[in-house]
Amino acid sequence: MQIKSIIFDLDGLLINSEIVSFEIYKELLAQHQHNFTLENYAQNYSGRSSILNMENIIKEYRLPFSIQEGITHSDRIEEKYVEEGIALMNGARELLDYLIEKQYEISLASSSTRERAFTILKQNEIFDYFSHFTFGPEIENGKPAPDIFLIACKKTAFQKHETLILEDSQSGIQAALAADIPVICVPDMKEPHEDFLSKTEEVLSSLHAVIEWLEIQNSLSK
Repeated sequence: MQIKSIIFDLDGLLINSEIVSFEIYKELLAQHQHNFTLENYAQNYSGRSSILNMENIIKEYRLPFSIQEGITHSDRIEEKYVEEGIALMNGARELLDYLIEKQYEISLASSSTRERAFTILKQNEIFDYFSHFTFGPEIENGKPAPDIFLIACKKTAFQKHETLILEDSQSGIQAALAADIPVICVPDMKEPHEDFLSKTEEVLSSLHAVIEWLEIQNSLSK
């Protein structure tokens, strides 16, 4: 396998945002006198789209507003966390430095909005590492549909077999597999089901380990 292009997911993979999402939902529900546990978030909400999560939260807690109203409210809460800064995941900067040094092409594919993602990338001073960006509003069908990765791959100069996707969630793995693009999983809060993990190129404990994996692949391809 000769990898030349790396496509990063954002939330839970590149940035430590899952815990922030939990705090947002916890704060939202507290305003309506409901408790929200980290265990509930990890099992039922981690790695899923904001629309699906809001739909499920409204149903589970019988909240008195629409999905769009809930998303608008949670977005306002999130603005506070984004302003304070959302940290990179362990090993993220080291991996990006390695990829630049070895002349990989680096892309970002996220269901996030462009404005939010750009703000976070610039806060962490990693915006300039990326050559291409693909965001949720550009695609018709979100993960686990393959749309976002198919579009992201087309923006690069490389074919699917020359591309590697880095994901943390089960829906992200499903999307990569449906796009027929190799994927590595670096699980965050909730580990995907073994049926999907077994179809990845590798399951790694951190972004640091991606460097070693790429080094091995490069040595095998010589």
